[in-house]
Amino acid sequence: MSKPKPIDYVDASAEVRAVYDDIKTSRSVPDVNNFWKYLANDPRTLSRTWQSLKEVMAPGALDPVVKEMLYLAVSVTNGCGYCIASHSAAATKAGMTPEQFSELMAVVGMANETNRLVNGYRVPIDPAFE
Repeated sequence: MSKPKPIDYVDASAEVRAVYDDIKTSRSVPDVNNFWKYLANDPRTLSRTWQSLKEVMAPGALDPVVKEMLYLAVSVTNGCGYCIASHSAAATKAGMTPEQFSELMAVVGMANETNRLVNGYRVPIDPAFE
């Protein structure tokens, strides 16, 4: 199989253009990110992912900066360079300070270390936590 190529707006189907238009309008951006252009190779996945992301990241009990910082933390843990860059930018735009980023990275690092220690030692869950 050849490497997928991004689908630009001018080359997109009507179905893909509708999703692109919604992304551009919702985010007030002139073009969609590469992530969406690659997902456009499967219009159903593009549409489903955009709808889910809009729903999950919409205003709710967690404010936007917290949601973006959580997304960033998971992206760091999963080692997704694209997602780290994208959600670092989004978290900063939502109000994350350099101090918050530093603390977040400290928590992510510590959580990953202690999670691996627990898994390695096969520590049973304390009854108080059940």
